[in-house]
Amino acid sequence: MSTVAARSGQHAWEVGARAGYAASGLVHVLIGVLALQLALGSGEGSADQSGAFQQIAQTSFGALVLWVSVVAFVALGAWQAAAALSGAAGETSDRVKCGAKAVVYLVLAGTAFSVVQGGGSSSSGQTTSMTGQLMQAPAGRVLVGAVGVAVVVVGAYHVYKGLAKKFLEDLQRLPSGTTGRVARTAGVVGYAAKGVALGVVGVLFVVAALHANPDEASGLDGALQALREAPAGPVLLVLVALGLVAFGGYCAVRARFGRL
Repeated sequence: MSTVAARSGQHAWEVGARAGYAASGLVHVLIGVLALQLALGSGEGSADQSGAFQQIAQTSFGALVLWVSVVAFVALGAWQAAAALSGAAGETSDRVKCGAKAVVYLVLAGTAFSVVQGGGSSSSGQTTSMTGQLMQAPAGRVLVGAVGVAVVVVGAYHVYKGLAKKFLEDLQRLPSGTTGRVARTAGVVGYAAKGVALGVVGVLFVVAALHANPDEASGLDGALQALREAPAGPVLLVLVALGLVAFGGYCAVRARFGRL
């Protein structure tokens, strides 16, 4: 009986973790839509996670979707944390990645929970506030710069993972036929676009450290705003926005076919 109960619990946990990937896909699609509106000059909300959750909250079943997202992100974060702590993830580098992913998903759960409770300041404002606090620490500017460099490296890895199709290693298999080809393309484009967005976020952290100005480290929304102001910025932002939507689509595929 205990074995059956353990298997049922394991299955429920796995379903929750897969739902976390689906929720992540929805968030990325909405961020992509918000970024597209920003590029076209019609955006009103923040083009980041908090903006995406606010968009969900405004729909008829928004509260239900947000509560499901909270549970799903907690399940996925806990799954990643367990893999990191137990050694199931494999090598030390893989365990570190799982630990970092656990933090990301648990933060997403916290952001969704804050929004469904009627709160939720923008992610950019939270990033600026935390950066300011970090700068007050000994060697704070160095730490902020180091965070920026680390984020740039993560962004570069995302671009590499997409273009080299390394993301296929995260899948048990691909759907057959046209669906599989679309999923592969979504992974390539999505990872590359997310990598570019993360790279800009990292650069803003480095600039904030150099200028001793935490307001310049403004998270994903600030990065997309900065991208829009670059030469040919609106065109670049449209491409990144479409790429983020594609990444959301890939996340949906991973929810169904991904390795856990």
